[in-house]
Amino acid sequence: MNTIGLIQIGLILSCTTIISSLQCNHLPLQQRKVIENSLRLLDKMGKKFPQQCLREKMSFKFPTQVLQPRQKGTVGVAIEEIFQHIFYIFSKNLTLAAWDGTALDEFQNGLYLQIEQLEACVIKKHTHYRRSKEASRLKLKKYFQKIDSFLKYKQHDLCSWEISRAEMRRCLQLIDKVTRKLKN
Repeated sequence: MNTIGLIQIGLILSCTTIISSLQCNHLPLQQRKVIENSLRLLDKMGKKFPQQCLREKMSFKFPTQVLQPRQKGTVGVAIEEIFQHIFYIFSKNLTLAAWDGTALDEFQNGLYLQIEQLEACVIKKHTHYRRSKEASRLKLKKYFQKIDSFLKYKQHDLCSWEISRAEMRRCLQLIDKVTRKLKN
């Protein structure tokens, strides 16, 4: 390969790195927009919370300590993990939920794109948070397993989905609150 070819490859790699780091610098703003949009889509997906589901309310106890802003890296890892779990929950059998399919698709697509962006930024900037990442991952896994078990126990009926949708709304609001604190 000639020298000009090597210089061109170097320039391309350099530009890619710069563009990628710029995207990571604007991640909190992107997250707020994704969360705003996700909350809007969650509302659009279904109607008002059904009255008959009120007596079935369940407390899943979100592990708020995983979002304590000790270090930006650990919070980013936790947010990525939460988005992945939410995506997984909403990838299940939703036929009994009778939600707006277009809003659901947009919701899942937005989460997927944010997960991809977070993975790129978190892996690149914060590879040394491995131990705290595992502790957060286990706490979040337990929390989302409770939701998943609840859905299975209730055979994915309308009320279980509505309760889960309300819980996902709460998760997104917690992430939004933490993201705003980190920016300040």
